[in-house]
Amino acid sequence: MAFTIAVAGKGGVGKTTVAGLIVRALLERRDGPILAIDADPNTNFHQVLGLQVEMTIGDLREETLKRIKDLPPGVSKDQYLEYGLQQCLVESNGVDLLAMGRGEGPFCYCAVNHVLRRYIDLLSKNYKYVVLDNEAGLEHLSRRTTQDVDVLLVISDANPIALQAAARINKLADELQLRIGKRFLVLNNISDGLRAGLGAEALQSKIAQTGLALLGEIPTDETLLRLTLEGKPLSELPPTSPAKLAVTKILERILDLTPWPPSRS
Repeated sequence: MAFTIAVAGKGGVGKTTVAGLIVRALLERRDGPILAIDADPNTNFHQVLGLQVEMTIGDLREETLKRIKDLPPGVSKDQYLEYGLQQCLVESNGVDLLAMGRGEGPFCYCAVNHVLRRYIDLLSKNYKYVVLDNEAGLEHLSRRTTQDVDVLLVISDANPIALQAAARINKLADELQLRIGKRFLVLNNISDGLRAGLGAEALQSKIAQTGLALLGEIPTDETLLRLTLEGKPLSELPPTSPAKLAVTKILERILDLTPWPPSRS
């Protein structure tokens, strides 16, 4: 059973970058293959990982529904989807990527989605770890995309609006009774100047209001910001990168705090 780490949070807080740093930290552990899943319709997980996406699950879904009546004799819809899913999988050294892509269009997707979910579940069993980069906001929770997850990291910066969004994500996960083992808050892009300006007590109060335990903080990293602006992969970060070192420690805490095999509530 794959150990699944999902990230969520308000748009603009660095969610995809954090997911990418988790993948990089897992790669450095050399502890088994990793499946990265980009569940954000605004597909960009591949960029931080330095991979190229030719086809997304959304593309496959559209193509299947358009061609379903014209499949060759003896080729079932399930077979066609299984073949297409292999085309969607971007294979690399130590980490493979599956991009979900765009949302659903005007067709009836129920049967196709059922088959795809089944194949994705089967595919994930071939990996030791799955890292899921969710779309920003709350929709992925309402649609139960974030389901059967061992650890959910809710990413936020120190902005009160982002912390309020983190609180709503936590609350909605409770209301929907999603099968998530553990949930934590991770603060991103934190500097000493920012902390001093906000005030330690005020920041702690905002963190407490999320209802989430603070797992760790990722400091402002000028090299990381430059790579992000230039669209370069995280593999170009130096070993001394403050953000990279912080995420490595966060991953160690996750694996220390979560028993194996993990239990999902």
